[in-house]
Parts: sequence; structure tokens; C-alpha cells
Amino acid sequence: MAVGKEIRTKIASIKNTQKITRAMEMVAASKMRKTQDRMRATRPYAEKIAQIIKHLAHAHPEYKHPFLVEKKQCKRIGLIVISSDRGLCGGLNSNLFRKTVAQMQQWNSEQIEIDVCTIGQKGAGYFRNISANIVGQIQKLGDTPHLVDIVGIIKIMLDGYEQGTIDEIHVVHNQFVNTMTQDPQIKQLVPVKAGETQEELKGNWDYIYEPDAVDVLDALMVRYIESIVLQGLIENNACEQAARMVAMKSASDNAGTLIDELQLVYNKARQAAITQEISEIVAGAAAV
Repeated sequence: MAVGKEIRTKIASIKNTQKITRAMEMVAASKMRKTQDRMRATRPYAEKIAQIIKHLAHAHPEYKHPFLVEKKQCKRIGLIVISSDRGLCGGLNSNLFRKTVAQMQQWNSEQIEIDVCTIGQKGAGYFRNISANIVGQIQKLGDTPHLVDIVGIIKIMLDGYEQGTIDEIHVVHNQFVNTMTQDPQIKQLVPVKAGETQEELKGNWDYIYEPDAVDVLDALMVRYIESIVLQGLIENNACEQAARMVAMKSASDNAGTLIDELQLVYNKARQAAITQEISEIVAGAAAV
């Protein structure tokens, strides 16, 4: 019964793994609800400030902020890539990296250089392996990131833009659609593109600034960049937990299927061994 013993050992090992995947599924489900609540709480602010900035880009005020002025030629792009710190979340990160690399290759074909800032261990490791020009990175922000955690990364990019070394800044993250669907997106932060649809504009107006347009816009534009990047990070966290829950459920189901198959093989092997022993006993008795 050496074969039967090996099968029993394998079944026991798979059952232990199944216990782990079920536990991880329950933990991810609990965290997913919390991250989704936080995401839904912060979305209205990010959407509203984005709408205001699109109105500003479409208007013709006396003072035009540098972040609203499109440069004639783009020679270098700053890319903020938001990924997860941990794996076991299906194809969440790989889908994001695949889309990002495709866009980077398109920019490279246009002779545009790229500076990359990464948020998350997976992004840092991936872009280091493909020899990307990483100018900043943040890792291990946890499940409840705060604005103060990502200010350094944002400042690196904004300083480069203000100094003229970077012509455009883009952010890459997964957009939460539902528990089963996460959509990788690449958004241009600056220069800000004016609203192109009626839904984005919802009318066309300018604003009255108090105390001064320069002071208000300087503060507002930085707050806009920070809010969009932070919202992207929160969205990506919700996507991570949803993807991990689905992946662990799939792993648990596959483990159950594999255990059933191995149990059937074990039963057949055990039955064959019993049949062989009975045959040997009968043959021995007949020989006597």
C-alpha cells in the first residue's frame, strides 16, 4: 500500500492548503467591505474636484495656472504606478503592468523618455526588473493609506514638471468596477485636459476667486493632484481585496476538486490491493 500512503499524504497536504486559502478568502472579504466603504466615501470629493478643474481648463481666466497650459512638445513623461504590496490576487497586477508597458512602448516609439514612481512592492519589483528609470518609490502603506504617505512621491513629479524636466504626469491604477471586475486605467494628471463632453462640463462658467486667483489656483491644483492619486490608491486597495477574495475562493474550490479526484484514485488503489490479496489467499488455498 505504498501508493495508497503517498496519495493519503498528498490529500492531507492539499487539505491543509485549502484551510489556508479559505482563511485568506474570509480575511479578504472582511477587508474588501472596509476598503469599498472608504472608496465610496472618498469618490464624490475626487469626482467633484476633477469636474471643477476641467471647468478651469475650459475657461479663459486672467491667470492661467501652469498645470492648465499644455506644452508644445512632450519629451519626458512622469508616471506614477500604483500596485499592491502583496500577491495572491489573481491577475490584478499583471494586467495593470501589461497595459502600462504597452503604453510605455508607444511613448518610447515616439522618442519620449519616462520617469517612474512606484507605490507598492509589486510595482517596484516589476519595473526594476525591466530596467525602468525609477525616481521614487513607496512601499507597505497598509490597507488605510493617508495623504501624508504619498506626498513625497507627488512632490517629486510636480517639482520635475515645474522645473521643466517633465512635460506630462500620468497616474496608473486599477479602477474598481465590481467584485469580479477591476479595470486598469492610465490617467493624465497634468497638464489638465479640458472637459470634452457635456457630462464633464455640465455647463460652462468661470469662478470668482477670493482672495486672489493666483493663491487659490496654486493651492487648488496641488490639492487636485493629491486627491486623484490618493483616490487611485484607495481604488487599487479595494480592487486588491476583491481580486484576492475571488482568487482564494477559486483556489479553495480547485483544492476541493483535486481532493475528490485523489480520493477516488486512493479508493481504486485500495480496492485493487484488497482484490489482489484475496486472489493470493484463494490461490494459496487451492494449491493446498
